[in-house]
Amino acid sequence: EVSGALKGAAVSLMKIANDIRWLGSGPRNGLGEILLPEVQPGSSIMPGKVNPVIPEALIQVCAQVIGNDLAITLGGQWGNFELNTMMPMMAHNLLQSIWILSNGVRIFSQKCIAGIEADETACRESLERNLASATSLAPYIGYDWAAKIAREAFQSGATIRETAKKTHRFTEEELEKILAPEQMV
Repeated sequence: EVSGALKGAAVSLMKIANDIRWLGSGPRNGLGEILLPEVQPGSSIMPGKVNPVIPEALIQVCAQVIGNDLAITLGGQWGNFELNTMMPMMAHNLLQSIWILSNGVRIFSQKCIAGIEADETACRESLERNLASATSLAPYIGYDWAAKIAREAFQSGATIRETAKKTHRFTEEELEKILAPEQMV
């Protein structure tokens, strides 16, 4: 049961670490929404890239804990009557899982989570290019026009701001107020 609980935690932590890995992917391509702490020199194949080594290390730890749980599960079903010759392996794997998962979480927390920052520039650029911001125009010009602006922006590669300014002669001040992301939240 303890091993199963550790496996459950490992599955969740693996997903969290992988999400952080993807959110920090970049520097110019990928999601690039967060900046990961630099804990080693950059990538060997891409200068300037910060490798997500701490999330990747935790992912490996989680994979080991999941594997240990499988071995413990097999060991548990291997016993005959009151004798189970797999107990030493089961104990070893359980203790290893506790040890590596607790250390992995501690390192992940200290060397990754504590140093994560939002990449405000990338997030602003992403918001500016997001077609969903056309929704904010609907109360001012109606749904149909907002949808037309979104389609035109998509087809032309322009932003909603650029397209709305061109097609409806909004001022920059008006668009700043209408398209403020805080208004949509």
